[in-house]
Amino acid sequence: MAWFKKKETPSREQKAEDALWSKCNACQEIIYKKELERNLSVCPKCSYHFPIRAQERLAIVADEGSFTEFNQALAPVDPIFFRDVKKYSDRLNEAQQKTGLKDAFITGRCEIHKMPTMVGVFVFDFLGGSLGSVVGEKIVRMVEKAMDEKVGAIIFTSSGGARMQEGILSLMQMAKTSAALSLFRKERLPYISVLTDPTTGGVTASFGMLGDVILAEPGAMIGFTGPRVIKETIKADLPAGFQRAEYLLKHGMIDLIVERRKLKATLGKLLDLLYH
Repeated sequence: MAWFKKKETPSREQKAEDALWSKCNACQEIIYKKELERNLSVCPKCSYHFPIRAQERLAIVADEGSFTEFNQALAPVDPIFFRDVKKYSDRLNEAQQKTGLKDAFITGRCEIHKMPTMVGVFVFDFLGGSLGSVVGEKIVRMVEKAMDEKVGAIIFTSSGGARMQEGILSLMQMAKTSAALSLFRKERLPYISVLTDPTTGGVTASFGMLGDVILAEPGAMIGFTGPRVIKETIKADLPAGFQRAEYLLKHGMIDLIVERRKLKATLGKLLDLLYH
């Protein structure tokens, strides 16, 4: 009698098939990957927005050849020598090798429909897009550069919140980035926040919700903490979908839900209006 089943190794044919097709997480439809790519990683059947890499997002919204990255050499350290099942320094090394980036945020200057702007994009693949000291510093430097050049700023959020491995230093980034945006607002320059799936924790509780205009992708999960914690705290049942973009729009917490295919045009129009 066999006590366990040996895990089957995918055949070469199976691997080739997986490379050609994707399964939608919402409607379970099987989609040809080339078709999905042509549709900007949006399901053609139900419009579910697949997660995309930061570089893909930049390619979608920025005018071709206009993006110039800065502050890419900023790298995190292990300030409190944190360790759980792994050393924080080891986690950083793994994330850097996986993504080819120093940390979880890319900043730069670009044009969107010929409108100049500073743009920052979270990299969820890097430790869940967590907000650490380097991410906070890059946001502040981006905002300061926008003030120097008298242009707007756009941040695409995708984060699990503050980076626990940096302790209170990560929580301080919430105040630091919010203070920078307060100075930015006094310059009467536009800040647009684009919330993607997921945007949670300290990112939601700070710069994520401070935009002059707050946009979100369809179905994006947006909140501070998980529904179980909220339910146990308030001792009440929660409405269905209360942490999704559609619910937040209905209750006035965001301004607009924009499909990925219309995002560049929407941002271009907003920048044009806010600049003038």
